[in-house]
Amino acid sequence: MAHIDSTPISIDAIKTWIFDLDNTIYPAQSRLFDQVRHRMTDYIQHHFSLERTAAKAMQRDLFLRHRTTMKGLMLEHGTDPHHFMDYVHDIDLTMLGYDKELDDGIGALSGRKVIFTNGSADHAANILDAYGIRHHFDFTYDIFSADFQPKPEPRTYADFMNKANIDPASAIMVEDMAVNLKPAYDMGVTTLWLDHPDEDVPSEGRMDDISHIHYIADDLKHFLSYTNR
Repeated sequence: MAHIDSTPISIDAIKTWIFDLDNTIYPAQSRLFDQVRHRMTDYIQHHFSLERTAAKAMQRDLFLRHRTTMKGLMLEHGTDPHHFMDYVHDIDLTMLGYDKELDDGIGALSGRKVIFTNGSADHAANILDAYGIRHHFDFTYDIFSADFQPKPEPRTYADFMNKANIDPASAIMVEDMAVNLKPAYDMGVTTLWLDHPDEDVPSEGRMDDISHIHYIADDLKHFLSYTNR
């Protein structure tokens, strides 16, 4: 694990572990989120009767301007968010299964574990159940909890911390998109970026200035193995 901050992580000082879901709990190289992106494009293509290329372009434009495709569809086209989320998260999870290394690694961390995702709580539950690790997490804050204001909207972080009863000074946030760690850092949260340099990570998730990153790892299980040794 690469360190930016020269101070080792003080595990005992961390009371809450905040985990992103997609490309964080499961690794980016699983390509699982590709299914979600594919179904987003399907939804737009069928709903608006577009060619595939035009649907992809519309999806990306909505994402870049509104931070999530769903928010853009809601604001500009009145899309039912529940219908959209149910559709895009209807994906094949058979590639996932009980992961003892992940289960043991998360279980070895002291303190609370919570999920903070721009997806839905149902999608999070499906992923956690597939890995057999749902029992470790006592709180999930999703896009519906956030009133459709996605990360990295600062107001959403404040609402999340309040609803989850988290003291930022004793929390660490684990996230694959560097831009989503900046508001947490500004609140006093320790930040861990899961950088996937060999993966097709959207450029909007990266930042030239990563001075708000305390630690970098390439994979959650690698980080857990390093931390718990």
